[in-house]
Amino acid sequence: MKNYLRGSVAALGLVAAAGAAFAQETVVVITSFPDSMTAPIEAAFEAAYPDIDLEILNKKTSAGVKYIQEIAGQNTADVFWASAPDAFEVLKNDGLLASVEVTSEGIPDIIGSYPLNDPDGYYYGFAAAGYGIMWNERYLAANGLDPAREWAELANPEYHGHVGMSAPSRSGTTHLTVETLLQGEGWDAGWAEWKWIAGNFSTVTERSFGVPDGVNTGNFGLGIVIDFFGFSSKASGFPVDFAYPTVTALVPANIAVVKDAPNSDAAVTFIEYLLTPEGQQVLLDPAIMRLPVNPATYANAPEGFPNPFEDSSIGAAVSFDVAKSGARYNLVNSLFDVMITYRLDDLRAAVGAIQAAEAKHMDSGNAEALALIAEARALIEANPITEAQSLDPDFAGIFTKKRKKETDEVGPRQAEIEQEWDAMVVENYTRARELAEQALAM
Repeated sequence: MKNYLRGSVAALGLVAAAGAAFAQETVVVITSFPDSMTAPIEAAFEAAYPDIDLEILNKKTSAGVKYIQEIAGQNTADVFWASAPDAFEVLKNDGLLASVEVTSEGIPDIIGSYPLNDPDGYYYGFAAAGYGIMWNERYLAANGLDPAREWAELANPEYHGHVGMSAPSRSGTTHLTVETLLQGEGWDAGWAEWKWIAGNFSTVTERSFGVPDGVNTGNFGLGIVIDFFGFSSKASGFPVDFAYPTVTALVPANIAVVKDAPNSDAAVTFIEYLLTPEGQQVLLDPAIMRLPVNPATYANAPEGFPNPFEDSSIGAAVSFDVAKSGARYNLVNSLFDVMITYRLDDLRAAVGAIQAAEAKHMDSGNAEALALIAEARALIEANPITEAQSLDPDFAGIFTKKRKKETDEVGPRQAEIEQEWDAMVVENYTRARELAEQALAM
């Protein structure tokens, strides 16, 4: 009899547990954020709302956009959660996001010079991010180098072979970094700066997290990163630091409810939680270290943590135009890869030769040598297209595919234009190196 009762009680317990599990709502979240960020937030949210289960599907930003586009007819996703604001604009323009009303207190309308939320309610900023330079203090000391705090400093000869960056075609956050400099410095000046910086590259990593990993381990001394990579590495005990250059943008990382979400109410609950003081506090977890959008949260921030609501210089120099960035997204990625990623050895050799010639003739007064150097520099800085072309919808529309590697096939017209660019780049870099070596021999 006792065994029977024990078995009945156990069976009732299983039924009750099954009933509780059945009653629990599941919110499917498509996100580009790593587990190191999503796991602490997921744990905190589910502790606050035990009746809601977050199911995290991790995808790169571009893959997440494509996934939501593909399942639009029978949508199973509730939330899209990522850094790149132009990805949200793509989904909004495709009619694949839901306009929802989110309740929040203490959240301002702008951060830096950028609107925090979509004015039509299709996506909301929950954290902010800027772009800058991270360095390994031990590496720099061992190599007799000082930290670079401005973009232009990374082009200085002493940093040759010491800098790392990921390709914008492989990282949405790196794309925003590239576009920020193009918008802040201007199209031609911005590309010239990127090429002089890239001439000092040690490597172009395949993923954005490869850059902080390289700096943390001392594979190279300085990296171009989104801010939280630097902050979280420093909080984790690595001998690193980070600085915002003057020309940087501060843009929100966003979250949105997908159109026809199966659990839209629970999805809104998750978004509202992220904006509460409790949710914002989780952003200061040492593994996350994102800039909260609630100014009150900074009272609990670690010493030295930047506060964009008190330091108005962060992100003030660039009014980032997300529409411009989105309109030429693939074009900018292709141009960077053709001029830098795929021709890094050629560019690095040409820049190194120019640096050597400039060092020799800095005070020589040799007019012929200086003229050769100036010609070599102009060849490096030459741009295959104008900014007007980059913003021409017909021309930008040719670039329909984002490569993951050089051998990926693209449309015939895109391939044709990229081959024209490549021919120009190879000729210019080769000739620039020859001219610099000629000047060096004088």
